Amino acid sequence: MDELELFEELVRLMRAGRSGVLATVVESRGSSPRKAGAKLLLRDDGSLLGSVGGGRLEEETLRAARQVLAEGTPRTLPFSLDQDNGMVCGGHVLVYLEPLTVAARLLILGSGHVGQALARFARPAGFAATLVDPTGGSGSARVAGFAPADLSCSPEEAFSRSALDGRTFVVIASPSHQLDFQAVQAALKTPAAYIGMLGSRRKREALFSYLRDSGCPEAEISRVTTPAGLAIGAQTPEEIAVSILAQLIALRRHHDLRHFGTDPGGGLVQPDGTPQAAAPLR
Repeated sequence: MDELELFEELVRLMRAGRSGVLATVVESRGSSPRKAGAKLLLRDDGSLLGSVGGGRLEEETLRAARQVLAEGTPRTLPFSLDQDNGMVCGGHVLVYLEPLTVAARLLILGSGHVGQALARFARPAGFAATLVDPTGGSGSARVAGFAPADLSCSPEEAFSRSALDGRTFVVIASPSHQLDFQAVQAALKTPAAYIGMLGSRRKREALFSYLRDSGCPEAEISRVTTPAGLAIGAQTPEEIAVSILAQLIALRRHHDLRHFGTDPGGGLVQPDGTPQAAAPLR
């Protein structure tokens, strides 16, 4: 294998929306099976291309590469070629493990104020966001400065056209409860990693009753995060979008969310009642 073949494979993987890990020997001292520059590619299906030296060194590299693939965080792996590792070369190798990740996909059902803000903030944060108008264009007022929706169709059609997988995040913020509930029901038929819906606790209870009446199992209902977003006291559409994006980033980074709110994704939202205005800035 030459480097051109490996680089061509990297490009092919990225264009196909697949992930992997590239292991590169960045330092080699003393006697070692491969010198600096040797590369090994671990694809997301477990297949390999290239080598960093074989034997125990490659076993440890692959073990670390699988962790990097799961976590999405680069790391370095120092390795001594001594008797403790079953080798007698006596050299030292440093391997850099680089995740090749594609942008996490985010499907936003609802092109109103919150949906617009979330799409606008999510894209520079590394999400491939698709903004969907589930009303077919009939329910979205054309507000100055609003970006046109990427799709204008029913939730079912949006999910079908977007080919949701286990790395896709779904946020539901349509202009009506009925559309929201239908969108959640449709999203639960997909392997989406996250299904979040805007709303109060009263709306959450109404949604769960709707799903139970529809015969949805409790295990599936537990996949729904509502109210979506972290409890940061958000009130404006932009603040709500930030709270949701922060939650998505935490989940994408496998961060522990247990110290936020009373349940994962459950912001401390007040029950429906008298509207409260934000305190004036001083």
